[in-house]
Amino acid sequence: MIDFGKDLRLWFAPQRLQDEGETPDYRFSLANERTFLAWIRTSLALVGGGFAVDQFLPDLRWGVRVGMALGLLGVGAACALRAVNHWARCERAMRRGEDLPLSRFPVLLGLGVGLVAAAMVVVVLLGWTERG
Repeated sequence: MIDFGKDLRLWFAPQRLQDEGETPDYRFSLANERTFLAWIRTSLALVGGGFAVDQFLPDLRWGVRVGMALGLLGVGAACALRAVNHWARCERAMRRGEDLPLSRFPVLLGLGVGLVAAAMVVVVLLGWTERG
């Protein structure tokens, strides 16, 4: 069972991880950090894409433009929050000698990005603009 309160405390006080089990091989901790940074890069790209849709596609109908922008921004924010949580959970599991935690988030992220991309394809094909 996941203790969300304990996970959340680890976000802001990672030194508490030292109380969990034994220190893993530093290469595993560094790999965990690289994975975290990859999630953060993905998050930044999604947030940037949300702003780009809003700022650089002014001819789209307002509702379509805002919907796609908010979708990208929301998925980007969720990705950033999930990155921190996943880092803490993996670090704790490594210290305890447990299996790494499983997550459905990669599937959800892929579906979210896929849905926004599909919506953008529809917009491009149908040309939903203010003028058209």
